[in-house]
Amino acid sequence: MPRLSDVISELDALWPPERAEGWDAVGTVCGDPDAEIHRVLFAVDPIQEIADEAMELGAHLIVTHHPLYLRGTTTVAATTFKGRVVHTLIKQGIALHVAHTNADTADPGVSDALAAALDLRVERPLVPDPTDPAGRRGLGRICVLDHPETLGAFAARAAARLPATAQGIRLAGDPEALVRTVAVSGGSGDSLFDAVRAAGVDAFLTADLRHHPASEATQHSPLGLVDAAHWATEWPWCEQAAAQLEAISDRLGWDLRVHVSKQVTDPWTAHHSSGAPN
Repeated sequence: MPRLSDVISELDALWPPERAEGWDAVGTVCGDPDAEIHRVLFAVDPIQEIADEAMELGAHLIVTHHPLYLRGTTTVAATTFKGRVVHTLIKQGIALHVAHTNADTADPGVSDALAAALDLRVERPLVPDPTDPAGRRGLGRICVLDHPETLGAFAARAAARLPATAQGIRLAGDPEALVRTVAVSGGSGDSLFDAVRAAGVDAFLTADLRHHPASEATQHSPLGLVDAAHWATEWPWCEQAAAQLEAISDRLGWDLRVHVSKQVTDPWTAHHSSGAPN
């Protein structure tokens, strides 16, 4: 069986930590480098429910997309909810490793997994990584539909293909407008509107769109907006990443057991449609 240090070395080759944004907190949060790893659990959020799932599963390593401590801390006391996670993991001998913005821009990365979940053909990054001579790494992806469809049909596709959440899918734009090209970005994407407009795509699918950027985007052009839950746009990466680790395990003869959490850790738990505008 591989040691934690062996597995982390392979994960860092997939998502080099030096490619993370300067503000990010990626890498190994806790874990003994010499501990043997038999089972691995992938999830989006490093919350207590995921730690409990790993414990019940008998996992020795959790790999999450979101950091546990993004802005640092002065305490890991179990009286705090993040400290309780740390205490649970250490008591149970479970390591935690994070791949965040270094997984966003990877090849394949978070947006590749999102595009695959929607059955879209990826053409190139939305915001290319200038250090990649092959032009495959970068933030977001520009994609093409195999057959054009209306914006309403594309939003329905997203609702059917992405994991169900309380938010569901929001749409801005003419539902009857024809969509041939789409930009996608897993996670919060309203900082990318300039790149999306420059790409000249028909629609943009992302998460966490705020009122003012979305309103301004629809005034600039007939760009269609499809807004999904943050967690739902990033969860497909867990399956992609698990498959990558399974392939490594097979190649190296590790016989790892790799799992993907199906728990919905999106913070929103219910949705009520409001009445029609007057």
